[in-house]
Amino acid sequence: MSKKEILTGKETTIIGMVHCPALPGTAGFDGNYQRIIERAVEDAVTLERAGVDALIVENMGDTPFSAIMDTPQVAALSVAAMAVRQAVKIPIGIDAAFNDCKASLSIAGITGADFVRIPVFVDTVVFTDGVIYPAARECMIFRKNMGLEHVKILADIQVKHAHMLISGITVEQSAKEAADNGADAIIVTGSVIGAETPIAAIKKAKNVVKIPILAGSGVNAHNIKDQMEIADGAIIGSSLKKNGKISNPISYELVREVIEGLM
Repeated sequence: MSKKEILTGKETTIIGMVHCPALPGTAGFDGNYQRIIERAVEDAVTLERAGVDALIVENMGDTPFSAIMDTPQVAALSVAAMAVRQAVKIPIGIDAAFNDCKASLSIAGITGADFVRIPVFVDTVVFTDGVIYPAARECMIFRKNMGLEHVKILADIQVKHAHMLISGITVEQSAKEAADNGADAIIVTGSVIGAETPIAAIKKAKNVVKIPILAGSGVNAHNIKDQMEIADGAIIGSSLKKNGKISNPISYELVREVIEGLM
């Protein structure tokens, strides 16, 4: 069975998040290597069974975040992503948070993932570990050199959990620059995890680019219909977990509520 094509502009794409527990080499790692893989597969299978179109495997448990991953993290995220790839038939993406484009693309290549999420593509932002500079040039050259031009790039603009170093840059400017620099889709978010993506910001991005625009935070069963009247899709994580707690497993019932809210 062939994989569903996503982000075609013909229909809404709903992407669920597989949040890996803390990986080796990070402050929260509990020593249980096998559980990382088991949990990733469990959440991925639940998301597919409940009806999402695609999913992203991310090292969300690795707080405090660094812009670039350490070797043990890359190894663990690769193994988890490969296990997920083998467990589901829907497209998968990689997000090596906070902004390790080379790790994301490398893992995508070895696992056969379909897309990557790049949180800081054209903006310059400040987050808890310092300043992150735009990765667009490095990302596009690395993708070309690795023979991975089939791997789509989903680029955040003015990403959550960070502050723009130059506050006067508009959403429209960031969106146009992301598209001009090769992004295959753009992600617009609220300020933090679970914060609703402002519809006004989605509209601003939609008005200036022709590539798909995704709502990247705060989409739930109550607002998904309104959000998807403007956006081309959504990336959903915390609202698919009991009490919105990131460390909780994906809830089949909550995913179904979100999917049905779109109907």
